[in-house]
Amino acid sequence: MKTTPWFKTLLLTFGFAAALASAAPLKIGFAQTGAESAWRAANSESMKVEAAKRGIDLKFSDGQGKQENQIRALRSFIAQKVDAIVLAPLVETGWDPVLRDAKRAGIPVIITDRSIQTADESLYACFIGSDFFAEGRMAAEWLAKKTGGKGRIVELQGTPGSAPANDRRKAFAEGIAKYPGLQVIDSQSGDFRRTGGKEVMEAFLKKHGKIIDILYAHNDDMALGAIQAIEEAGLKPGTDIVIVSIDAVREGVQAVADGKINCTVECNPLFGPKVYDTVAAVLAGKTVERKSYNKDELFDATNSAAALPKRQY
Repeated sequence: MKTTPWFKTLLLTFGFAAALASAAPLKIGFAQTGAESAWRAANSESMKVEAAKRGIDLKFSDGQGKQENQIRALRSFIAQKVDAIVLAPLVETGWDPVLRDAKRAGIPVIITDRSIQTADESLYACFIGSDFFAEGRMAAEWLAKKTGGKGRIVELQGTPGSAPANDRRKAFAEGIAKYPGLQVIDSQSGDFRRTGGKEVMEAFLKKHGKIIDILYAHNDDMALGAIQAIEEAGLKPGTDIVIVSIDAVREGVQAVADGKINCTVECNPLFGPKVYDTVAAVLAGKTVERKSYNKDELFDATNSAAALPKRQY
């Protein structure tokens, strides 16, 4: 049959439309640690909102603070034959078996937020996150200047075995080692949770009383919980006890502006755009940075109030 130019155009148009209709959206599995903090909620929201903007079919799994749930989610993503997996690992170790399964299935894995320990770096494509060590060091340096290098410190650690807890503790310890007058007199985990921060701070106050000069919290949620305990003990947070924290979520920065937290170091949770750009590059066979970090700031009495109107989380 002889076709006219307009008929050829029509066939091409319908063919293109059919191709678009049959093209499946990108399918990505995201294994989140849980919903333990305001930071985590902002991180999840960034991933979900950006996926919706890009028409990505996001398979979201809340690990509820358990590594076994995250491993189960990864196996489910592999069975669903997703195009890529994004993992925010709860702890650093124990991932090799499931990551080997993903590699055998030809599914690239992007690690976000928290790093992992593995003898085989080929099991994941890259890491996108924050420099937890730098955050701990910034907190220590600010505190040394604020206190003149003197004071008795209690420390609220994050989830045991997690990269942020490990790095923030080590960096802070190294940072204050130059100042013999700064001493950590007690250190316990509040599991990055507000309730944990309150409970552990209550125990610290009961055990050490008014000899506590400084609180170093590995995240704002624990610091905010600790503030409740400090106030209930009849003390003034930010005055009677200097408080240094990490995350800089809106409520944390507000507490700095209110004088209840003296300093909070930012840990930017808005990973969505960067993660999906990286996934697209990996799937296209492009070379990506092995490690990349979000830029973090520090907020204290000098800049917290001015920063609040611009905070996205």
